[in-house]
This record gives sequence, structure tokens and C-alpha cells, in this order.
Amino acid sequence: MKCILVGGGKTAYFLARDFISKGYEVALIVRNGEEATALSRQVRAPVLRGDGSNPLLLEDAGARQADVLLALTPHDEDNLVACQLAQRMYGVPRTIALVNDPENEEIFRQLGITVAVSATRIIATLIEEQTSFDDITNLFAVAEGRIMVTEVHLSADAPAVDKTLQALNLPEGALVAGIVREETTIVPRGTTRLQRSDRLILVAQPDNYGVLLRALIGEAV
Repeated sequence: MKCILVGGGKTAYFLARDFISKGYEVALIVRNGEEATALSRQVRAPVLRGDGSNPLLLEDAGARQADVLLALTPHDEDNLVACQLAQRMYGVPRTIALVNDPENEEIFRQLGITVAVSATRIIATLIEEQTSFDDITNLFAVAEGRIMVTEVHLSADAPAVDKTLQALNLPEGALVAGIVREETTIVPRGTTRLQRSDRLILVAQPDNYGVLLRALIGEAV
């Protein structure tokens, strides 16, 4: 797979290093000259100096053969233009843009960007969920944010303890995909009865996520 990273900083460096270790072909476009020079010494990949929204520079980076372009600059407008040029001029099938202002996230999607990632929104969601539900030990999103995967711990006073899954009447679009009980992993059925200290692997659509958590671990105190 060929990846083009537009933007510098630690994020670009660590992504490039990770992709290269997996055998991907990587090229970077960095606006700052000193940073471009430093990155060229740190990663085994071509580093081009300049504006990632410049069509000629994108072509020099191999946009015609690229499978994905990631735009990681601190400027939303630059990220949007780089992704759109990659898609429309060079047929890059997948574009991923960092969205610094979370209000622009939906706009990016409407304009055809494959994935728009708002670090601000993700961090805010994590903080809100961890603040509201102390028993959540892991939380991440998949399928571009359309599905939440969560691991929760059932304390002694959780409302789901000693109940079967079918008795809980969980919302549609949400399920308990697995149970870790001591050293045993269980793929549950409707008749499976939950126990104190169970660790539940949950899969839910965002709209049903809060309802699912309340049914299992209750409201935060």
C-alpha cells in the first residue's frame, strides 16, 4: 500500500515509522524546510518540502499511485484542499483528514472526504464517558465512528448483576459480544446470567450507547 502524509510534527513521524515497519510505501509532504530535513533523516521515506495542497507536489509524491492520503496539518482548509485534489485530480481512493475545528467534521464528510477525524471530539467523548461511568475501562470507535466498542466492569451494585441478558431488554443496535469471567472467555446467549466482576465487551451504535451502559452499570453516583 502506498500512503502520502501531508503535514509534519510527531504525528506524521510516528505514523510514517509505523507504516514503514508494516511494509507500506510512504511519502511525506512537509511545509517547513527544517522539519522536512529532520524528517528525511529520521524515516526511510521521501520527504518533499512544500504545500500539500499544491497539485504538482502531490504528483511528485506519487499521488497517481497512492492508495490513501492523510492530511494532518493544523489548518483545516489545507487538509480539505489536499484531500479533494488527491481524490479528484489523481483518483486517490481513500482520504483521511485531521479536523482541528470539530464543527468542520460534518462539512468534510459532505464534501466527500472518506474519513474526517476530530481529535477534539474524540477526547471530549472519552472524558465525558469516563466521567459519567467509572466502570468503563476501554473505549474506542470503529467503522468511522458508527460503532462503539467498550469494555465495562460489573461492580457488585450494577443493575445487570444476577440477570440474564434477555431479561435486561437491551436496546436495538447494541449487544454484549463477550464476557471475560476470571480466566474464562464466554460468548453469551440470551440465557447467560451476568455475575459480579464480569468484564463485558459491548458493541453498540452511538445512539444506543448510553442506554446500553445505563442498563448494565447504572447511572454514575
